[in-house]
Amino acid sequence: MRNTLIDAETIDLASYIDHALLLPTTTAEQVAHGCGEADRYNFAAVCVYPVHVRQAAELLRNRPVKVCSVIGFPTGATTSATKLYEAQEAVENGASELDVVINLGWLKAGQTDAVHQELAIICEETNLPVKAILETALLTPPELELACEICMDAGVTFLKTSTGWQGGATIEVVQQMRELTKGRVGIKASGGIQTVDQAVSLIQAGATRLGTSRGPNLIHQQQAKA
Repeated sequence: MRNTLIDAETIDLASYIDHALLLPTTTAEQVAHGCGEADRYNFAAVCVYPVHVRQAAELLRNRPVKVCSVIGFPTGATTSATKLYEAQEAVENGASELDVVINLGWLKAGQTDAVHQELAIICEETNLPVKAILETALLTPPELELACEICMDAGVTFLKTSTGWQGGATIEVVQQMRELTKGRVGIKASGGIQTVDQAVSLIQAGATRLGTSRGPNLIHQQQAKA
């Protein structure tokens, strides 16, 4: 059942937002600007490529905004050793959360132990909250259920719908993920979130974080509604 008590005008929308700075062309200047926005609006986190983690961590030092790094992004098809190194380096550079793309080829081929082991090692070795990116637009309902089970068993803190490169979050998928997870982990809806109403609907469906590059625009929309 969706939580219909959430009010689009009064919800603390900023506290849900992971401010995505993930265009392939993102510059250091744009990272600085995005970190400033995240601090100004009190977003939950900024989400950056590994190359920008150190800069973001320095800019947000002693600020409540978390620094999230993507790992194996956007395909998830790098080797497990590469993902682990990338994750460990992100930790050394100041990341406080990791968004890790699962190996979809392994999942679809039934190599579930490999998917589990890769995530479990990253969770154990980094000791940071890990959000497993499932790329739900590419999964069948049974594959989504299997992916959720594997990732939760591996120790992730969140399940994330999408990279945004292969389709975005839908209310139906978030509802399905909430039913499958039963509150054991957070759910990050990501990709294609453009309006306040859409964002609130995803939260009502069960999302506990929202990944979007449009965070400031969403806050402005909400303020205009008030």
